[in-house]
Amino acid sequence: MAINMEKMKQKLENLQGNGGKKSSFWRPQDGEQVIRIVPTPDGDPFKEYWFHYNLGNNPGFLSPKKNFGEDCPLDNYVRDLYRQGDDDSIKMAKNLSARQRFFSPVIVRGEEEEGVRIWGFGKMAYQELLNLVLNPDYGDITDTDEGTDLVIKYGKPPGAQFPQTSITPRRKTSKLFDDDNKVSEALNGIPDFDQVFEKKTPQEVQGMLDEFIASQLNDDDAEEFSTESQKYGGDAIDSKFDELMNE
Repeated sequence: MAINMEKMKQKLENLQGNGGKKSSFWRPQDGEQVIRIVPTPDGDPFKEYWFHYNLGNNPGFLSPKKNFGEDCPLDNYVRDLYRQGDDDSIKMAKNLSARQRFFSPVIVRGEEEEGVRIWGFGKMAYQELLNLVLNPDYGDITDTDEGTDLVIKYGKPPGAQFPQTSITPRRKTSKLFDDDNKVSEALNGIPDFDQVFEKKTPQEVQGMLDEFIASQLNDDDAEEFSTESQKYGGDAIDSKFDELMNE
């Protein structure tokens, strides 16, 4: 039987295009880009979430404690590290503490065909956006008929350690789209924020924390830690870590 060339072509396209699935996120590139923040049904286009990073090789994940008020083994562990008070413990606590991030649905000018995507930004950009919205000269920058496009300048200035984001509103208001059908399509295409970020259960966080702490130990300590963890559960982690830190 001959090779199905159409299937082979589709396989190659899927491979090159990450399965044909578009990313829900947008990140500014170095230089200037123009975006438009899209209005959300609840009237709040600025979504706030808390994430934990640096827990081994795990990607950032939502903090059960900060976002949902649930018990979080990692949050408890960070508190214990701060209570220990030594330099190494405090350094680790800072690395593992939940960090606040902000997100808005946006249309990127020149890339409208990509639809609504999610732009993630830090506290300084968030404060700048709030000041802009509360400025009576601009007001509702998300209005689909008389809103304001934003010029995003992103890059690392000379001598700076990290990239910086500056936000400049256009002087004139504009429509989100001239075509009302495209406006409706954009509003209906806002990603569901509750589905974009995976929620970890306290049990899953406990498992990741166990693996992380075990990875910090040598082989003998790791074997002892594993035995105690299975015997006593997650409560044994802090006492074992304290014991090792004080040796």
